[in-house]
Amino acid sequence: MTTINIGGVPEHFNLPWHLAIEDSAFAKAGINLSWQDVPEGTGRMCNLLRESELDVACILTDGIVKDIMAGNPAKIIQVYVDSPLLWGVHAPADLIEEDTAQFDNPTFAISRYGSGSHLMSFLLAARHKWNPEKLRFKLVNTIDGAVTALTNHEAQLFLWERYMTQPLVDNGTFKRMQTVATPWPSFVIAATDKCIADKQDALAKMLSIINNYTADFKEIPSIDRTIASHYDLQVGDVQQWLLRTEFSDKQLQEKTVNIINEQFLKVGISDKKVALKDLVFDLPKIDEEE
Repeated sequence: MTTINIGGVPEHFNLPWHLAIEDSAFAKAGINLSWQDVPEGTGRMCNLLRESELDVACILTDGIVKDIMAGNPAKIIQVYVDSPLLWGVHAPADLIEEDTAQFDNPTFAISRYGSGSHLMSFLLAARHKWNPEKLRFKLVNTIDGAVTALTNHEAQLFLWERYMTQPLVDNGTFKRMQTVATPWPSFVIAATDKCIADKQDALAKMLSIINNYTADFKEIPSIDRTIASHYDLQVGDVQQWLLRTEFSDKQLQEKTVNIINEQFLKVGISDKKVALKDLVFDLPKIDEEE
């Protein structure tokens, strides 16, 4: 039995992993897949990969690309969700402003530096021509921390996945100013270089299994109600999410890396480009008969 320590956000995107674990699909393939919820998000997962506390992370594309560029000894082994992530731009419900264009260099609540909530702030700032060097951030770790920061007006804006924050919009905690879609795939699966070197066969089997689960995920009877119940969401919101979400079993493409490089340079996230070969590792495909 090969142990793989994997982490991801406790959100609907990762339900296929939990279903596969509950079915003992990984165990039957000789893999002890140990899942860790990481509510702090991508920035925290990058640190856990660096510290070898995680072997694998189901992680935001932009966040892991930025951290690999900064020296994280990890590689992307597959795209997990090919569709863009739809970020909600949230403000305190009692804020006077009704449009993000009315702000002048607001303070952003972010889960971690290097997280999606941090990096997407730069893309939003570029749209409104806010000076990226003057952006201000309030570290909040989790959604609960963001609720506190915005309610106390320690920050004015918070970017997070639009469907997971819908209950906070519905109950009047946040108001959503706008939505911003990423110009790249939402999530990738990344593994540490050490895990790739030591557990390559197990990783390939892991991908084969999760790809089988994501291929059929949206066809599971009453999956909309299952997701809604599990993550405290409205069925109608889940149905919208299912319509626009496309899982993937493919590797990151060079054209996507070109888009990431272009955007990172444009908004001031990075001052250099990264090559596809420095970001990805292609695992062998597993024969379905094995």
